[in-house]
Amino acid sequence: MLVKHGVVIGLGRLTSHLPSSSSSSVLRRQQFLVRALCGSQIIRAMSSTSEADAESILRTVTPSLDPKRHKGQAGKIAVIGGCREYTGAPYFAAISALKIGADLSHVFCTKDAAPVIKSYSPELIVHPVLEESYNISQLSEEDQRTVQDKVLGEVNKWMERFDCLVIGPGLGRDPFLLECVSKIMLLAKKSNVPFVVDGDGLFLVTNSIDLVNSYPLAVLTPNVNEYKRLVQKVLNCEVDEQNAEDQLRSLAKQIGGVTILRKGKSDLISNGEIVKSVSIYGSPRRCGGQGDILSGSVAVFLSWAQQLKQDPESPSENPAILGCIAASGLLRKAASLAFTKHKRSTLTSDIIECLGESLEDICPAS
Repeated sequence: MLVKHGVVIGLGRLTSHLPSSSSSSVLRRQQFLVRALCGSQIIRAMSSTSEADAESILRTVTPSLDPKRHKGQAGKIAVIGGCREYTGAPYFAAISALKIGADLSHVFCTKDAAPVIKSYSPELIVHPVLEESYNISQLSEEDQRTVQDKVLGEVNKWMERFDCLVIGPGLGRDPFLLECVSKIMLLAKKSNVPFVVDGDGLFLVTNSIDLVNSYPLAVLTPNVNEYKRLVQKVLNCEVDEQNAEDQLRSLAKQIGGVTILRKGKSDLISNGEIVKSVSIYGSPRRCGGQGDILSGSVAVFLSWAQQLKQDPESPSENPAILGCIAASGLLRKAASLAFTKHKRSTLTSDIIECLGESLEDICPAS
């Protein structure tokens, strides 16, 4: 409105100096210009997306280190993913959660993936309980159901201990494995456990939207191609970059208010009501695995934001929105720091090593 009044006043002064002989057509053109400029300013103000203050949110959400707290109170995260082909992704997500400050990080993966993931780090608790089709194809349908029930039982006995799940890193697209994971998601919803869906978990969700529909504790973190498939499936149209914010809001709303973090040059975050962006400069290096860091980070910050809800003076924003903003901001800071050190040779593991330093710069531990 200030701009509007500025335009009106400025042009008003201009018209006041016109000779009295000026034609009415000139005045009409100037009046049209006023209306056009004012209208465009108002439209831009209404449709603009607010840039989130990621550093401020990081300071608010990150808990202080208190010697009175015991193991587990700073977060217990579980990654559901990891198969024969993909062992790096679940490791990146799980170790990132620990590097940020979670106390415990679990990985539920296939039997073939477990020894490899265990070898990456003794810090992770690895459960070799998931099964793929090639291991059970010779079994009868009844025996396959028995195997599935056993898998679900192994996961479910841990479920209520977790503050958040990360579903999808390194999951693959094996039909039997995806069916098991879809039922794990139902168990999480039954226990009101938040979950972040990434990677092949988004492939599963895109083909079965009901798995997340109207679950406010679900966060989806699609990249460009994953987002395109979601838009096509849910909105039945193509991605509209000219109206990216409105389309993201519509997509999240159509899925019942889940939170979506659309990864890109600027990360866009919406739960169907508001849209926030995080545009902190990160790194021009696009090595694979950064999305796995993000999903593990969102899980930690979401769980911390959930804990804040118990405080009457806590922020009123949705914990999922806060978790996404904090994770996006921290990853971008860490990626920038890693790039200053390693330039073209920057790897995902280098970014992970910069998570702690980047968080310390924003939220000193002491």
